[in-house]
Amino acid sequence: MFMGEYQHSIDEKGRIIIPSKFRESLGTTFIATRGLDNCLFVYPMSEWSVLEQKLKSLPLMKSDARAFTRFFFSGATECELDKQGRVNIPGHLRDYAKLDKDCMVLGVSSRVEIWSKQTWEGYYEQSEQAFNEIAEKLVDFDFNF
Repeated sequence: MFMGEYQHSIDEKGRIIIPSKFRESLGTTFIATRGLDNCLFVYPMSEWSVLEQKLKSLPLMKSDARAFTRFFFSGATECELDKQGRVNIPGHLRDYAKLDKDCMVLGVSSRVEIWSKQTWEGYYEQSEQAFNEIAEKLVDFDFNF
């Protein structure tokens, strides 16, 4: 399980350090793709396989299903850690998530998310204000704190 919040910088070559606590669970190769909320989602190969099967089962005749799978898979790329624990983020993913210097690397249960620090701070501030309302809505999913 991935959890925690870490600040790192992306260098001029598009490389970012993956926190050491995440490296073993991610493995040496993993998948990075466009995520929701203008961040990147990073999955270990085992989680990617599970997600891939779920997305394959979506109805092809539904335009929303086609659009989502197209968006999700077209941005996906297999990544590798170098010996310093860095990953090179492809340009199209850096552009999507607006990664330029300061970044946040988050552990979110079964995946890692990579955010621009500025985007994360805006999202966090907005979400923090709505946290109680969000928690109340989760009761509908039989989730209690």
